[in-house]
Amino acid sequence: MTHPNPAPPVTYTNPVLNADWSDPDVVRVGDDFYLTASSFGRVPGLPLLHSRDLVNWTLVGHALERLEPAGEFTRPRHDCGVWAPSLRYHDERFWIFWGDPDQGIFQINAPGVRGPWTRPHLLKSGKGLIDPCPLWDEESGEAYLVHAWARSRSGVKNRLTGHRMDVDGLELLDEGKLIVDGDRIPGWFTLEGPKLYKHDGWFWILAPAGGVETGWQGAFRSRGFFGPYEEKVVLEQKDTDVNGPHQGGWVRTPSGQDWFLHFQQKGAYGRVVHLQPMRWGEDGWPVLGDEGAPVAVHARPDLPPQPDAAPATGDDFPGGRFGRQWQWTANPQPGWATHHSGDGLRLTCVRSADAHDLRRLPNILTQRLPGTPSAVEVQLRLHSEEPGARAGLAVLGDAFGWIGLQRGADGSVQLVHRFAEGVAEQERDADRPRMAPDGRARLRIEIGAGARCRFRYDIGEGLRPSGPVFAATPWRWVGALLGLFALAPLGGGHAGAATFSQFRIDHL
Repeated sequence: MTHPNPAPPVTYTNPVLNADWSDPDVVRVGDDFYLTASSFGRVPGLPLLHSRDLVNWTLVGHALERLEPAGEFTRPRHDCGVWAPSLRYHDERFWIFWGDPDQGIFQINAPGVRGPWTRPHLLKSGKGLIDPCPLWDEESGEAYLVHAWARSRSGVKNRLTGHRMDVDGLELLDEGKLIVDGDRIPGWFTLEGPKLYKHDGWFWILAPAGGVETGWQGAFRSRGFFGPYEEKVVLEQKDTDVNGPHQGGWVRTPSGQDWFLHFQQKGAYGRVVHLQPMRWGEDGWPVLGDEGAPVAVHARPDLPPQPDAAPATGDDFPGGRFGRQWQWTANPQPGWATHHSGDGLRLTCVRSADAHDLRRLPNILTQRLPGTPSAVEVQLRLHSEEPGARAGLAVLGDAFGWIGLQRGADGSVQLVHRFAEGVAEQERDADRPRMAPDGRARLRIEIGAGARCRFRYDIGEGLRPSGPVFAATPWRWVGALLGLFALAPLGGGHAGAATFSQFRIDHL
């Protein structure tokens, strides 16, 4: 008996990207949708996601191979680097603008989303210049740029500055003008993340305010780019459980439907991405979600059905190469990961004075913590003979915990489990070390509700629990990360390596 193919689902459930794809922006080119997000201090940066239906997304690459200037990012700077990019398509090229809060506004572009991307061009130098967004006005032929301010660097926030820009995106044509002052709007604070559009004869700025955990989405409109602008709150939590729904991008489907992608701050999980229906009300203002409240379940966009898809997580590391989902915690050095003929990730045990604190290490290979209860597993073999050499699987944030293998002073290999609180300057044991006689282990972390992590291991006797429950924590702006690493104490000569294989994330 044959069974017909099941009918495609008619609804979707938020979040559509249930992991830390922070500060999303989106653009449509033909029948394809592309999304980028903040990547802060991780390398490669500026992830590039693709979808045909706005619900199912895959990671197709990164636009930024290394953070620049390279010397500033040889060590982890977890909350710095690439903040809140804007993604646009103009003149048959993809464009990304972003702010580095310590350096200024950068721009890169490429003929296709997979590149080659130009090297970063510093468009406007200065401290605290963040969240830039360009607009090429097809009616006038003019180009514009809007950006926000980070008070931590500039002493200024809650305002948006506008510039005229050369159409080639290489220079600004004026000193800039304050076009929206959030201090003059009653009740508004931390106005940031502007996205600039032209619609129905109006200049539109879609911008959030109120802070990442508690804020709302605003819309501003003006007949002229430099203002004056009038404002309206167009998305807020209301009586839903979606806190602080804001900061994202508007996109229109080929059939003329409007949609808005934005984030929700969820603690250790970071900023997960929601998809909201959008329409234009009789008063000419956008209406997001269910009359301004975020939706949990909604009819799918009017787009051809697509197979279920999500950014990759598991990895067999063919030939020693790792998938696109992995990022280093700083600009990588040659030799951290070596290619070979078989499967498995071979990481060099990098010598470091900071081996006691994973937060300080640039050579940790990371990916995002899954937003649903999951089990993370990997097989590990420690090849190093160096006393103190270690390798493991970590949950990394302001606090961290890891489980793995370490070579003892007596030559034995031990299964170790360690952690550090956010205020601690170095790690300590979460459970007593155990002998791992053949230098191998299966490592497992079960991530439950509230990002509570239970560590387990198998050194030949089946899975056993280790240590107390560890609650994952974010950094200031970044969700917790999963990490693989290999380390050794300071000393001379090569310190050996470790091999990771069969990395898996399965939903519980």
